Order: sequence, then structure tokens, then C-alpha cells
Amino acid sequence: MRWRPSKWFCYLAGMIMLYRAVPATSADWSANPEGTLHYTDDVALFSATRRLNLEADPTQPALDSSLLGKGLDMVFEPDLNVMHSLTSSRWGRTEISARAQAFIYTLNSRFNHASFGIQALHELVPGTKVRVRFYSSPDLFLGDNESRRADSLAEERVTSYIGSVRLEQRLSDDWEVRLLTRYGARLYNNPFAERDTTFWTVGPHLVWHAANRVNFTLGYHFEKGLAEGRHQPVLKDDTSYTNHYVAFGLESEIMERFGVQLGLHYERNNWLSTVEGDERKGGHETVIVGELNARYKLSERCRLRAGFQRSPRKQSFEEDVVYNTNVSVGMSYQF
Repeated sequence: MRWRPSKWFCYLAGMIMLYRAVPATSADWSANPEGTLHYTDDVALFSATRRLNLEADPTQPALDSSLLGKGLDMVFEPDLNVMHSLTSSRWGRTEISARAQAFIYTLNSRFNHASFGIQALHELVPGTKVRVRFYSSPDLFLGDNESRRADSLAEERVTSYIGSVRLEQRLSDDWEVRLLTRYGARLYNNPFAERDTTFWTVGPHLVWHAANRVNFTLGYHFEKGLAEGRHQPVLKDDTSYTNHYVAFGLESEIMERFGVQLGLHYERNNWLSTVEGDERKGGHETVIVGELNARYKLSERCRLRAGFQRSPRKQSFEEDVVYNTNVSVGMSYQF
């Protein structure tokens, strides 16, 4: 079943109208623009590797091995996050934010794409918050792939719509637990329509504020996605899956102006295809991402950033392991 974006725009309009109706006693606006320059050694994997973390979209569209290994590139990432905080005598404190992000490739412009998101964070009572998000990544180019429908080479593109709700509960000064659920759809262009997938995700996150300026995060997601290909066995292209995703993170402010973030992410996709002749039948995929990010505070509003990512990816029915390395430098400023 295909989602219609117009439904989401109507929902968003309703949220805005509701927000306008809330009598705020105080309000505050802020904006956080960022610019980051990345080096990647595989343009086809760059976007998937960048988004594999708890706060983004760790389960990416199925990537055929023939799409990978397309060479290096320099990628510019502009990012703008606009936030509005308000306090209402009836509704309590709420923060609404909207984010626009893009990846602009120097040598491979067909991979250029953008994503958009809106979020509402509401404090129910002190120590208890609810975070509601909607995210969309339209017309993402995955590569030139063999279409089972057209029996020819065609551009493979996918549009993602994802809505999520997260309950955040502070247990004590040191511990915080977060419970996430989300639902989404990935809709492909016509030559690959059998890969249209709806999915749902559940999972807990645990945050330990171990010391002043030192935080540990441990998260787990279980996700199940069902593709249209399971109803079209003649195409032998069922990308249905169950996914197990585990993430560990350490964030530390080493000095007043300098901080680091370490992350290790692991995911396993178990393919659910029962179609005879489908290469994914009985197969699985494993992905690991290690990352190191550093930031330096030039002033109260301006920060410099640098990062490194390394990721091996392996399909059980392929002999080779595919690697992706990304290096980045950037700057952010808060208005």
C-alpha cells in the first residue's frame, strides 16, 4: 500500500493550527545552521553509513552488491535546524523544531538528495517527556540496477516516510530510559515497485550520566519490514526482513571547549524471502559502523567539528566484504 504525502501535509497543518491555538505565556526561537565537508570512498554507501545511528534511520533500503564500490567523492552537507520553545499555562513546556538537510556530491551529482523532518518535544511532568517525529527522504538515488520488471538496467530510487514516538523518562540524576516506536514506508520507482516496504520498529535506549560531562548510551531496535515482492514470486525479489540493531555510545566533554563522541553500531538483517530462486532466501546481512567525532567550541555560539567512520558490510550469499570510510570536517553556529 502506497502512502500519500498529502496526508502527512494535512497532519502537519493540523499540528500547526493546534499549536497556534495554544496560549503561550513565553516563547523563544533559535536556529542552528551547519556546514560539513565529507570525503567518502564509496558514494553508493555514504548516505546509508551516515544515517546508521540511534537518532537517524539505522535501517536503510536493501542495497544490491552490484550497486556498491562506485568510487570516492567529496560531499557537502548543509544542515539547518530551526527550534521554537514555548511555555503554556495549560499545556506545559513544548519545543517544536524543523530540520532540512542535503548531501551534494562533487563528482556524482545523481546521488544528490535532501531530507526533511519535524519534531515536537513535550514535557508531560518533570522528568517525563514525549518526542514525536516525522521524517522524509524523497527520491533517493541508489544506483543503476537490473529491473526484474523491465528486464533491463534502470535507475533505482526510493522515497522514505517515517513517523516515530519516543517516551523519555528520567529515573534519577544518573539514569534515563527511552522507549521508541516508529512506523514507516519505503516507496520505490516503478521499475522496482516490488520492493515497496512498510515497516515498524520498537526498542529501548538506556542513558547513564556517569559523571559530569560523561554520558554512556546503549540502545536496541527490533524492526520488521514486509515488501510487496512476497506477493510476486515470479520476480524473485522479496526484500522483506527482520532487523536487530544495537548501538553503544560514549560522549565526553574532556575540557571546557573540547569534547569527543565514540560510537559502535551493529545491525543484522535476516531476509524473510521464501521464494525459490531469490538470492536472499535464507540469507542475512551484517553491518558494523565504528565512529569518532570531535568538536571544539570557538565561542558560545560557534563550534568546529571533525569525524571519522569505518564500516564493513557483508551479505551471507556474497564472498566479499564491502568497506566504507568517511572523513568529515565542519562548522556550526547557533543564532
